[in-house]
Amino acid sequence: MRLVVDLNRCQGYAQCAFLAPDVFAMHGDESLLYNPEAAAEQREDVVRAVAACPVGAILLELTDEDMADVVSQGAAAGAGSGGTR
Repeated sequence: MRLVVDLNRCQGYAQCAFLAPDVFAMHGDESLLYNPEAAAEQREDVVRAVAACPVGAILLELTDEDMADVVSQGAAAGAGSGGTR
């Protein structure tokens, strides 16, 4: 997963740093530091952080590897469902 933050749009509300502190950090009162290549294990926290940004300054781009993980997780979940109604 790849993150892009529009630093011109960011207003320093720090919701992202609160929800995903391993990925986002405030440097001073208004400067945001972040890891643009967040690890897959951090996906849930990152998704929450993206959704919580009040000005929509964070863009989350899924890579081919992320999509493969989603597909394989979906297949594993479907295999245990039994398939009959």
